[in-house]
Amino acid sequence: MTSYLATPLTRRQLLLTTATTGLGWALVGCSEGGQASVPDVSFTQLDGSQHRFTDFKGKVALINFWATSCTTCVKEMPEIVATHQRYKDQGLETVAVAMQYDPPAYVMQFAQSRQLPFRVAMDHTGDIANAFGPVQLTPTTFVVDKKGQVVKRYIGEPDFKALHALIEKLLAA
Repeated sequence: MTSYLATPLTRRQLLLTTATTGLGWALVGCSEGGQASVPDVSFTQLDGSQHRFTDFKGKVALINFWATSCTTCVKEMPEIVATHQRYKDQGLETVAVAMQYDPPAYVMQFAQSRQLPFRVAMDHTGDIANAFGPVQLTPTTFVVDKKGQVVKRYIGEPDFKALHALIEKLLAA
């Protein structure tokens, strides 16, 4: 599946998209350059440790919203793992955020059985998904640069070749 929205949005484009689709997609904190800052929201990993997305400043981050009931999410997860493995030593942080409706036991079983090598968080209240837009469709993946700016939002499975090119560009910056 190709992404429906795979380019950075200006504030005007975001408003037009929201107005014309009626889906209410938006990113918080749009800056002058049309990019949005990553939300300063905390998340709890499956191991119980607490973190904030803003803690990744100075690193490139891949934030993937997914669900165990989402066939595209399950299908793309090996590519997310491969992407993480390929770039983690260069400073890529990866977080898989399970949606509020996903049963925690399913998420834990999925993460353990597939030995996910990156951070996995549960969005128990929906606050994380709301802070990012809100995220309403899975998978939705955000790419964040070293300055903490969201530079790309993919709805659906990304074109991984293009995603890798973007990550390499951001890591080199």
